[in-house]
Amino acid sequence: MTIRLYLLFSFFVLLAQWSPALSDLVISKLDRKIDLTSQVVRVTANLKIENTGNDPISEVLLPFGDHQAKDLAFLVATTSEGKGKTKTSSSSLPIKVVNPEGMPPSLTWYSVSLPKELAKGKSLNLEVRTAFTHALQPFPEKITQADIQLLVFQESAYYISPYAVNVQSLSVKLPEPKVESYTKLENTKFSGSEIKYGPYENLPPFSFSHIAVHFVSNKPFAVAQELVREIEVSHWGNVQITEHYNLVNAGARSSGEFSRLEYQARPHLRGASSFGHLVAKLPPRAHSIYYRDEIGNISTSNLWGDSSKTLLQIEPRYPMFGGWKTSFTIGYGLPLKDYLFRAEGKRFLNISFGCPIEEVVVENLVVKVVLPEGSKDISVSVPFPVKESRETKFSHLDMIGRPVVVLEKTNAVHEHNQYFQVYYRFSNLSLLREPMMLISGFFFLFVACIIYMHADLTISKSSPSYLAKLQWDEVQTALQQIQSIINRCLGIHDKLEASLRELSRTGDVQACKAARKSADNMLKELSKDLKPSLSFLQSSPLSASLYSKVEDLVAKEKELQEKLIVKHTTVTDSYEKKSGGRDIENRIAPIQQRITALRQEVDDLLEIIDEI
Repeated sequence: MTIRLYLLFSFFVLLAQWSPALSDLVISKLDRKIDLTSQVVRVTANLKIENTGNDPISEVLLPFGDHQAKDLAFLVATTSEGKGKTKTSSSSLPIKVVNPEGMPPSLTWYSVSLPKELAKGKSLNLEVRTAFTHALQPFPEKITQADIQLLVFQESAYYISPYAVNVQSLSVKLPEPKVESYTKLENTKFSGSEIKYGPYENLPPFSFSHIAVHFVSNKPFAVAQELVREIEVSHWGNVQITEHYNLVNAGARSSGEFSRLEYQARPHLRGASSFGHLVAKLPPRAHSIYYRDEIGNISTSNLWGDSSKTLLQIEPRYPMFGGWKTSFTIGYGLPLKDYLFRAEGKRFLNISFGCPIEEVVVENLVVKVVLPEGSKDISVSVPFPVKESRETKFSHLDMIGRPVVVLEKTNAVHEHNQYFQVYYRFSNLSLLREPMMLISGFFFLFVACIIYMHADLTISKSSPSYLAKLQWDEVQTALQQIQSIINRCLGIHDKLEASLRELSRTGDVQACKAARKSADNMLKELSKDLKPSLSFLQSSPLSASLYSKVEDLVAKEKELQEKLIVKHTTVTDSYEKKSGGRDIENRIAPIQQRITALRQEVDDLLEIIDEI
């Protein structure tokens, strides 16, 4: 705040040293209006210019102090004719930065080219509209949650011009009729929410008179430190727009603690300097609209519209007090036919440039136009100066990437939300590239599947490795057969043991002998089934290391059968002779010990063969 006051004071001191007129131009009447109802200071100056010299005039110079030029966001000049409802304005006139010689320092000069030369004695009406950002300074710079926001605006009551001014007046429009203080000069009037200075007559060139207005304003000071707008063109019928915001409340910084309870109870008193929502004015046929941040979708938004517009009201996750920041993303789609046209053998995109939220000032605006892959001969037409560059973006099914036109603008305001054009050439055959890639991909996938399903990928049947594999498979089959037969034999053994238990319970010797006879028959059959597998293993070279184990298994099982037969015969004979139970047990005790040992050895050999 102090630095800005010093710069203004230095600027006015320098101007006091200069008074000669630049040319024979005279401003016969000047009416200037300054709008302070938002964070952007908008100035409209209507000048009636007369040529009092002999030579025709083709340009008009507009000076701005360096402190103003730094904050100058928008400048346009037009000529007008008539008054009131009959007033007509021309299109904007060409403006460029110049450096005239012999002029005061600390001034930035702009030259407005007139539509035609102004002859001697002639006059014209020139309307100059400007917009300044950061021209309003919070004072005090820090406030609490309960305080209102006060701003200071400083300017000259006289229009700074290299030309003499016959009559001029100034009006300053405030957001509300509450003023802490304002500079009082001759012919000053404060009425409602407007302060009027003048009229002032016969002012020499570079006249000035410092004024300051200290007033109440709780309007949103929403500033996007960076806004990246990505406009992706798809010739399949859609224009997708994605906007990434880094937003801050650039008003008076909030100090002290924040009470959510007090804010919700009395938001107009305990949060007057904050803002809780913003409204984005989207095109009328916008669809698939979303609003989200890094956490996810934000549901505190409302959408409504009609045939001329679509309004999206967004609410951040928390009220935005001075100095607080937030980041979010807005996305939506637009119908391609409303924005893509043809002219002179080219296609061109005609779409708006700036931020759709009117209250937001954008410090750094980046607009990226992503064109379809294969676009060439690209050119851009923007109604104001921007920095232009090129990039390449890769997306799904892209081979060489999509060309991206990057446009950058600093200090962007609502006046920059104008239409601009991107021209390019694009062949209709390029539209078939991605579908053909998909079709080709699926075609080759199906062909590969068909080949795989019908191809014989096995090893040659005449190769040694294949033959060795077949022989080993035969060995394993023989081993499995032997295991199965031995297990069946063991099952018959268990039945013989069960018949002896049944004999001890019932004393039926004939039933026990019948079980013995059935078991003998089944064991003989299994013995016959075992011989072919044993013969194969004995003759196969791959089973040479295994045959000894198998031969041992068969021998042990054979011995186990013999011991069981002996046991069975001994028990049945003893029952026929009506021997006592203790006598029977003593006679079969050594046989039973051998049976138990043999059964364990058979089980161990089966496990070894099973592992093989």
